[in-house]
Amino acid sequence: MARAVRARTCALGLLGERRRRDARARDLLRGSEALAGLPERDRALAFRLVMGCVAATGELDRVVDARLARTAHLEPRVRDALCLAAFELLYLSTPDEVCVSQGVELVRGVAPRAAGLANAVLRRIAEKDAPALAAARGRVEAGTFAAADLARVGALPEWLCERALASLGPRAAAAWASAALEPSAATVAANRALVSTDEAERLLADAGCGPVAGPLPGSFSLGAPAQLAGSGLVERGLVLPCDLSAQQVALAAAPAPGSRVLEVGQGRGTKTVLLEGAACATGVPCEVVAVEADARKSERAARRMKDAGVADHVRCVAADARALDASLGSFDLVFVDAPCTGTGTLARHPEIAWSLEAAAVHELAGLQLQILSAVASRVDEGGALVYATCSILAEEDERVAEEFLASDAGCGFELVSQERTSWPGSDVHFHAHLRRRL
Repeated sequence: MARAVRARTCALGLLGERRRRDARARDLLRGSEALAGLPERDRALAFRLVMGCVAATGELDRVVDARLARTAHLEPRVRDALCLAAFELLYLSTPDEVCVSQGVELVRGVAPRAAGLANAVLRRIAEKDAPALAAARGRVEAGTFAAADLARVGALPEWLCERALASLGPRAAAAWASAALEPSAATVAANRALVSTDEAERLLADAGCGPVAGPLPGSFSLGAPAQLAGSGLVERGLVLPCDLSAQQVALAAAPAPGSRVLEVGQGRGTKTVLLEGAACATGVPCEVVAVEADARKSERAARRMKDAGVADHVRCVAADARALDASLGSFDLVFVDAPCTGTGTLARHPEIAWSLEAAAVHELAGLQLQILSAVASRVDEGGALVYATCSILAEEDERVAEEFLASDAGCGFELVSQERTSWPGSDVHFHAHLRRRL
């Protein structure tokens, strides 16, 4: 009798723990001793299985339920095991027989009497659902697809794929859906407020991370990203784990040396350091007021600014951006990193797709417009207003910029440029650059 391998039993245990604790997959994976104790190859498989099963949860439930008898009721541990095996069968390149055999053993390990049911369900998925997925992939590759095909290929809700098609057009929507289950590229940015790009590359190389210079100033992809955790480079603020798209958005804002910058939506402060680093790279830091609505996040960001060596030039403020204190004054650059659906970051945040409700898109678009309108008065004449999201949806992106420009708050501004990022293996971000007329 075959036995389930350690990578799969570890992944199954983590999926059960996530379900019981309602934890985020990445947080759970980051702190898992069981995962850390696996050999590197097994660790990579377990990581991929957990992230994939969470990202595809709605589609996996649909597939499994469709192959059950109507009266069958699955206990949660059996469903976890079936979904894990179904994910590997449908979305990874593991041979069908291995997926079925390993899935049966996973189920046997938690509910021995359900092994026969697992064998029947997984074989039906291999016979029915795998060919259907292959056909959908063929239509996507040929450019003759519908939203339902994107939903199957990316294991995404169909309503979200309909919105993606309307926002991005067929080619970009197909690329977005096809990448939804792929691992994110391992990229970092040098903290150019502390080190030069050359120094960062040497430090990463000495730590065994295998850095390769990226397309943006101070950016690197890592050939051995697992080495970064024990290097101390992140804790010392010398490099920042950061997606290329996020780096592009911050660099495109390009604060002038010595300028006054208002950042709205500071979060953990990664873009704050990137903004400051971009100014420092030209010889003179900028002066940043960074606003975050969550007081605890703002406190953590303030501590991070110290570690990153930019605390003397960054003031962290916990406040609602729609009601800022007048004493903060006006700014050369206002950078709005708006709260959004995060639909451009599905590979990095697997919980988003199936927890997002369609109504939330409209609600967030309203909030985004309120924030943009409120902070517009803080832009000096001739100054810049940058609006950014990590959403792919036009309702949160171009439509918000258009509504702002058509409003009383936006009538004194002009649109300079707007675009979505498109780096292979990276998130998709949107950024619009507006300028206040003199």
